[in-house]
Amino acid sequence: MTDDDLPATRSVDSNLFITVSGPPGCGATTVSEGLSAALDCGYVSGGDIFRQLADDRDMSLSQLIAKTDETDEIDRALDRRLRTIAEKWGAANKPFVLESRLAGWLAGNRADLRIWLDAPNEVRVDRTSDREEMEAEMRVREVSEAGRYRSYYGIDVDDRSFYDLAINTGRWTPETTLEMILTAVEAYDPELDEGAFYTDDVEV
Repeated sequence: MTDDDLPATRSVDSNLFITVSGPPGCGATTVSEGLSAALDCGYVSGGDIFRQLADDRDMSLSQLIAKTDETDEIDRALDRRLRTIAEKWGAANKPFVLESRLAGWLAGNRADLRIWLDAPNEVRVDRTSDREEMEAEMRVREVSEAGRYRSYYGIDVDDRSFYDLAINTGRWTPETTLEMILTAVEAYDPELDEGAFYTDDVEV
């Protein structure tokens, strides 16, 4: 799933604050951009914030990624910015999309709908083949990040129990994946909602 696959979307009237999470190559950026267009709302990506941090420090992305293995300062700076965004939009009663690996955790109960996207490893590797990062590097980074999140926050990124939707994007087209999510958003009725999972705030 690439940005070129982004489908033309229908318009959906909603005020939900939505988080989108998943590993590299899962299609989170494409889905988030589609949701933002359909809901006519703002969208922030953890990747964009990470690039801002790199620019702030006059570092390349690869240099900043390497730095995250040396100190927790980079991860925590990123997560604090994402938390601030989540706090703002969680209280705004307006639609918004926040996308990052930890978006669901950082937004916590401020989020109205938490989405997890994934796909088989070979699919994700193929989707990211045009990026600078190679397959081995991608997998090493995923393992490293999972260890850091557990160490910093006690988060198990493999715990999908509190997500409202979990979709294998390798089984459907980008358009179909987006349509499934939009259908859930459009049909959501807070008065009938009996299934929200409570999560404690992550200390960042």
